[in-house]
Amino acid sequence: MFDLDPSSLFARLIILFIVFPVHELAHALTADYFGDDTPRVNGRLTLNPLAHLDPIGSLLLLVAWFGWAKPVPVNPYTLQRKSPAALMWVSLAGPASNLLMAILAAIPFRLGLVSKYDAALAMFQAANNFFPTLPQILYIFIYINLLLMLFNLIPIAPLDGEKIAEYFFPPSWSRFLETIRPYGSLILMAIVLLGILGRIIGPPLNLLMTLLVG
Repeated sequence: MFDLDPSSLFARLIILFIVFPVHELAHALTADYFGDDTPRVNGRLTLNPLAHLDPIGSLLLLVAWFGWAKPVPVNPYTLQRKSPAALMWVSLAGPASNLLMAILAAIPFRLGLVSKYDAALAMFQAANNFFPTLPQILYIFIYINLLLMLFNLIPIAPLDGEKIAEYFFPPSWSRFLETIRPYGSLILMAIVLLGILGRIIGPPLNLLMTLLVG
């Protein structure tokens, strides 16, 4: 879905410089915690958006509601020596940061400081306003964070979910994930183009939005 109304676009531009850097910094900090200095050497232990943003992924977020940042480089061998679960925790840190940001942004709705109806009204009236309202920014912020979290949890490379699933799945499933790894990007592209992504993400996304916003 392409959405280019000025107000919504402006809101996503603001979010772009928060959501992606925090997600990638979470990966970097977790890897650093487990003794892998690769993110530090590559300048990824920062909230500076310029260190994290991917031009194409950023553009897609602005026009189509989801995108990606530059992956944080890590050394799997260093992480495995520290802990068999280290790579899983590094991978999980990114989606977990998205969930945490969504929860924090939902607090004003739950405390009644911001009305969900104001947010819905702002979304409908977005085309008439260049600058987004606070309810609109918060609503889109929650939506994008949950969308990115669920998308990244899909167990297909190069998404975070693949390494998380590889840790928890039995060896036979792990070997299957390793087999399809070279074709991961093509599989994801097919999922998006065939409309399967919405069917996978849609129900849990709507449930989480209801739980957080009401």
